[in-house]
Amino acid sequence: MEKTEPFPALDERVNRLLPEETMGASVEKKVQRRRKSSGLGGEIRAGDTGVPAIATMELKTQSAGLLRARSERDRKARPYSKRRKAKSLLRRWKNIALKYTWVTPLAILTVFAALYAINPTESNIVNRFIFLSYKQPIPAGSPAGTEHKYGKGYWDYAFLSFYIVVLSFTREFIMQMLLRPLAIHCGLRSRAKQSRFMEQVYTAIYFACSGPAGMYVMSRTPVWYFNIAGMYEGFPHRTLAADFKFYYLFQAAYWAQQAIVLLLGMEKPRKDFKELVGHHIVSLLLIGLSYRFHFTYIGLAVYTTHDISDFFLATSKTLNYIDHPLVGPYFGLFTVVWIYMRHYLNLRILLSLFFEFKTVGPYELNWETEQYKCDLSHYITAALLTSLQSLNLFWLFSILRIAYRFLFFNALSDERSDAEDDEEFDREMRDEKERAEREKKELSSISEVSVPSIQLNGSAEGVEASGASTTTSGASSVRKSPRRKA
Repeated sequence: MEKTEPFPALDERVNRLLPEETMGASVEKKVQRRRKSSGLGGEIRAGDTGVPAIATMELKTQSAGLLRARSERDRKARPYSKRRKAKSLLRRWKNIALKYTWVTPLAILTVFAALYAINPTESNIVNRFIFLSYKQPIPAGSPAGTEHKYGKGYWDYAFLSFYIVVLSFTREFIMQMLLRPLAIHCGLRSRAKQSRFMEQVYTAIYFACSGPAGMYVMSRTPVWYFNIAGMYEGFPHRTLAADFKFYYLFQAAYWAQQAIVLLLGMEKPRKDFKELVGHHIVSLLLIGLSYRFHFTYIGLAVYTTHDISDFFLATSKTLNYIDHPLVGPYFGLFTVVWIYMRHYLNLRILLSLFFEFKTVGPYELNWETEQYKCDLSHYITAALLTSLQSLNLFWLFSILRIAYRFLFFNALSDERSDAEDDEEFDREMRDEKERAEREKKELSSISEVSVPSIQLNGSAEGVEASGASTTTSGASSVRKSPRRKA
């Protein structure tokens, strides 16, 4: 009898998709060093720096092995078609966009850059998206060195929308590619802790730039240094310097981008969700109305006070997440800055609505001359600034409560914070294990369905992926047929 050899395996890809020894590897390898308890007793739930990014939301993507298995199953189950290929490409792009959330805004920016490069002049409509519009001529007889002023109009919405995309790209790229590895390096185990750390570090980076920029712009106006009378002198301020207009619209783009992500509702609302939404509604109303009705000098002062205090808030939260030894003294410094910026200075601005607002400059409503400093604007501005101050007072109460607990109940707060951190980490580990088990079951079902077949002596034979073949006649194995003698 001639020797036989086992029939070769026809398709081992299913077995290679997700080996059993690696099923829980992604979960087991995440164990890191234990994080010490927070010196402030947990989360600092205050301020407007806690807006999530798309990169920190719970957008679960499927594993590469599961995606390949599904693709292989669909390929064998249905004949080739252009429509199916288009759907496959769209599905692949969706997965990439969810995994790397900065790819989509980068693609949009690349398209705009390419369109502008075709004709890099002011006649190109893309120019209105990238650069400021409504440049005004310098009046005759102006002294040398006089800068151009810029008016306002509908094309400012194009500028605003473009820089919303710019900020979306920078925010997602920095957080996903730079700050997530930094969070892991700092020993943050929980994904929720990592997300909050990333959000606060990015916020600190942004306000570290926008705060000094606001002070620089203010130094070139009559408002320096929070000069109340300068906010109303020369009203209405229909035209703005280039740096002033760029700063104001760029800040508007920042708050609009955050509001869009916040209101998408792609994650479970946090405890301070209502306060964040209320703050963004009030902020966007103040920004939009102040720009349209020429109260930008008031807006500049409010912008700057909030940006500087937000920088200290974000850095204080960051130090708290990594348990830095200076978190206590720095939190005290932040509290002083918060009270000075958000309450002392902002209350001065609010009180000026009842004094300088009516006495400095014209006080009338005239639509033709765009004179809007009147009773109606007084009531609206006072209501919005009062709402903003109320939110700030609410957060001040939270800040003072945290400071009180830190000073008098530090040990108790530490134990509670550590327990919450451990519970959060264990919950995430359980979720990831359950997800891995679900994918394993789906892979098993796919491998059972997509059994390859061959033609042997004119009849179809089923072959197991492991290499052992079965025949329709019930034979346990297929042997190689004897060769014919010449």
